[in-house]
Formats: sequence, C-alpha cells, structure tokens
Amino acid sequence: MSDDFAIFTGTANPALARMIARELAARVADCVVDRYPDGNVAVQLLDSVRRKEVFLVQPTSPPVNDHLLELLALADACRRSGAARITAIVPFFSYGRADKRHGRREPIMARVVADLLQVVGISHVVTVDLHTPQIEGFFHAPVDSLTAVPTLCRALRDRVPANLAVVSPDVGRVGMATRYAEQCFGASVVVLHKRRVSGSETKVTHVVGDVSGRACLIVDDMISTGGTVAESITALLNAGARPEIMVAATHGLFVLDARKKLSHPAVSELFVTDTVNPVEKDWPQLRVISIAPLIAGAVKRFLADGSLGELYEESRPAVTG
Repeated sequence: MSDDFAIFTGTANPALARMIARELAARVADCVVDRYPDGNVAVQLLDSVRRKEVFLVQPTSPPVNDHLLELLALADACRRSGAARITAIVPFFSYGRADKRHGRREPIMARVVADLLQVVGISHVVTVDLHTPQIEGFFHAPVDSLTAVPTLCRALRDRVPANLAVVSPDVGRVGMATRYAEQCFGASVVVLHKRRVSGSETKVTHVVGDVSGRACLIVDDMISTGGTVAESITALLNAGARPEIMVAATHGLFVLDARKKLSHPAVSELFVTDTVNPVEKDWPQLRVISIAPLIAGAVKRFLADGSLGELYEESRPAVTG
C-alpha cells in the first residue's frame, strides 16, 4: 500500500474499490466491517492511516441505511486514527430525490445525509451523476460530481442503430439527454412529460418530439423499480417508434420487480455502470460498464493537485453524426 494514501471500502461495492485500486497500482487497505447480533455496525481498521490521505469507496446503495452507516463508521474510525484528510467516494448518493419538501412536514434527507458525512470528518465528497445538482449546495465540504455519460457513450457509440432519437424520460433529464446526443450520436432529443403517481409508479402524459419510425435510446441517471423506463417504452411504441429500444442509465439499482418490467421484447440492450454492485445475473440484455477508470483518474488528480477539467476533456468522445 502507498505511504501517501489509503483506500478502504465497506460491503456495498468492494469489487469497484478493488478495480479503482488496481488502476492506481495500489491495493485496498484491510479493515473489518461486522455487525453485532442486534444489528449494530462494528468497524476496525487493520492498516495505519496516520497522516495519510484516505479514500473511502462506498456507494449508499440498497440496503441504503446499512451502507450509509458503514461509511460513517469508517470515516469516524479514520478520523480518530489520525488520517490527514478523508475523501468519501460515493458513486451512488442515496436520498438524492429527497432534495426538497413537497409539503410542510417532510424532512430534506439529502441535507441530513450531507450533514452526517461532514460531522464524522469527511472533508471531500466524490460522486457520479447526482440526481439533482443542487445537492452540492447542502455541503460545506467540496463536492466533485463526475459524470458517466462519456463512459457510457464509448460503450454505446458503435452499437446504436441509424435514425436514432435520444429520449429524456422527464424534463429533469433533458440536460443529460442532450449530452448523450451531442457527444455520441448527433441525434435529436425527445422529451417525455410524466406525472408521479406514487414513489414507485409514474405515468407518461405527452411525447414531445417525433419518434415515428425511429429507434430510441432512453437515458436516465438511475433505474430503481424500472417503472419510469417501462412507461417510457410503452409511450414511445404507442407514438410509432420502432421496436428497437436501448436504455442507458448510470445507476442500476433494479429493486422490486424491475427486471420483469424491463424485460420487454422491444428492448435490445440495457447499459448501466458499476457504481452499484450488480445484483442481476444472467440477464442477456444487461451490459455493465465499469466506472473505475474515471474515478481512479479523478483520484490521481487529487493526489497531484491537478485539475478535473483535464479529466473531462480526456474522457470526452468525439462528436459523430
């Protein structure tokens, strides 16, 4: 292990942590993450962190609260063991949709999580494709929100059919859909208007743009239950789209019956990254693209006091027509 920095991971996605360490020609430091019979989290660092730069790789993926507590416990252990600085690499930031109050008596859980991370000594947060950019404002510590769009574009670029429409499943993802269209395909952007019926159910009300006779690429920051994507597929087919649909999302949570909803005959391929440890196995349409090189590139620049702007320029694919 390097004398200058240490990488630790909890149980959320140790495979990603090992891949990041491999990109850095390092290893994941040793620690024990355990639970008492009553469910309490127990953490012990087995490698020294005194005066070292520490990187904690831990997405807060399901089970969200268990993985969040592991991250807090690891950070507190590092702080109490004399770490010089603690950076939390949280590829998937949970509670991202809880960034505002819809009524008078609701918490803003994204802010609560931000406060907790800082209280335990985390002085820098790295994440990937936050659900809403304003979450950065909940932190006093610096936040670097990387994007998986170039990584996914490289995987998609030679596989998409001609006459493609890039589809944003709601107004909030228009910016992301535009980046896909510009960086990879030179395609037009179609926007779906939806209304949320419940926490797991949405209804598409309008298709804004022409999809008649065209193949479609639906893009999103996350797929949770798959309800939004399933509704989008139905709406696009009803609007005349070819039954040749691809889906790309940064975070593949796939909870409840998401696989059943997304196993539609019109879906040829589904691309996600490994920000969340893949839980689905033997799914022929699923392609998991590693985000480890992107995160490792950011860590290299942090250690060298370099600019992340250079990283984005290096990872930007050429625009194709």
